[in-house]
Amino acid sequence: MWQSLRISHLILRLSLALVFLWFGVDKFFHPVYWLNAWTPNFLINFVMALHISANSLVYSIGVVELLVGISLVSNMFVDLFALVAAVFLIVISLFYGFNEILVRDVGLIGGLLALVFWPGSRSSTGWR
Repeated sequence: MWQSLRISHLILRLSLALVFLWFGVDKFFHPVYWLNAWTPNFLINFVMALHISANSLVYSIGVVELLVGISLVSNMFVDLFALVAAVFLIVISLFYGFNEILVRDVGLIGGLLALVFWPGSRSSTGWR
């Protein structure tokens, strides 16, 4: 049974990592698409008021997604980054309401929370 849990954990981590690495890298190749299609105008206006470029916002989100993906691949700080990613997806869902993106994000949030609450996932020092 423990071998099955270990393999399940590996498959879950790597499949979620693939999603986050894909989206993180894509933000560096297509920042204009992410700005025009997915970034709310109020958020763009907010960062522009702080004298931060809109592209920098997209790149910053891409960096966070890459860190989540790297964490999941390396099996380091998985609880922390899975929780950060779940909160990030919940916030995105609040802005876009009920649609096909929410359906996808519910599955991703479920997988991320499964990693956060995975049996024995925390070491004696807190984070794995």
